[in-house]
Amino acid sequence: MARRKRSREAPSRAVATFTVPERRLIARLPTPAKVQRWLRSLPYNYEVRGETLRTFRVVAQLGTAHCLEAALSAATVMEAHGRPPVLLDMESIDDLDHVVFLYREGERWGTVAKSRDPGLFGRKPVFRSIRDLVWSYFDPYIDMTGRINGYGVLDLRTLRGVDWRTSRRNVWGVQTALIEMPHRALRSSDQRYSQWHSRYVAFRRRFPDRKPVYYPRRERWL
Repeated sequence: MARRKRSREAPSRAVATFTVPERRLIARLPTPAKVQRWLRSLPYNYEVRGETLRTFRVVAQLGTAHCLEAALSAATVMEAHGRPPVLLDMESIDDLDHVVFLYREGERWGTVAKSRDPGLFGRKPVFRSIRDLVWSYFDPYIDMTGRINGYGVLDLRTLRGVDWRTSRRNVWGVQTALIEMPHRALRSSDQRYSQWHSRYVAFRRRFPDRKPVYYPRRERWL
């Protein structure tokens, strides 16, 4: 794939397009942890009236988001505070990917995220590599059909002709870029998958209205 040219739009110029309420909200969210708390407070967007891919502007206005909309919103807010707007896409065998905002503290990686599953929210910046970070999502990702089989990283500043910060329209170009970008394979044990899958199925049969939080090393969750 040909390398995309970096967008000429500077973050400072993008910030100038924010409304006063948007600037106030951004000012209240200067850290990944605070962005994560804000996203947790929003109801999940189940797209009951059709698929959406909303920017920070629309998410802030409607007060709801799904995982990719949350990742875009986190990228927009964190860029305004000087962090690169980078997304991490985790591919699944059932084609239901999970997308999160990826950030770095020193030499360690972390994420900000939203999900219908407790184990797929953000991670503290404690991971030495992106691969190690992705592995922290492997077990919680396993449900009836899900299993991570690859991952890729997208710098949103490389996109051209996509207003992923403040457009009032669905920004499908972001989704296209995530699908088309290169992904690295994540090879995993079938035995490990089977064990966690069996545990998940048993849990949901016993508690159909609950999601499991029995995963190890929860102290790394953001």
